[in-house]
Amino acid sequence: MHEYGLAEGVLATVRQRAAGRKVAGIRVRFGVKHAVDEESMVQAWGFVTEGTEAEGSAVALVTVPATITCLDCGLTAETSDILAVCAGCNGENVEITGGDEMTLESVTYEPARTG
Repeated sequence: MHEYGLAEGVLATVRQRAAGRKVAGIRVRFGVKHAVDEESMVQAWGFVTEGTEAEGSAVALVTVPATITCLDCGLTAETSDILAVCAGCNGENVEITGGDEMTLESVTYEPARTG
């Protein structure tokens, strides 16, 4: 499961941003080409965050589609299928671009305790 490697990379960035603050949740954008399985990512996140300020935090995923352009009929559309064929002419002569993003969109923190 490549989700563990992705989770470790995201955690490194989260810990840098958190600077010791307790993390409540994160939101990450993954392009469709990363083929991230949400259940596997949640499991990996729970594992890699054990013992860190992000332990117990929620992880929300946003999947970013790729763009498919048919070189036969010229149709351009978004797709979540990296093995897509043209929706207009069913052609296989397509170019797929984008969908390779990986962005930590947001980090939310537990309220600071006073007293």
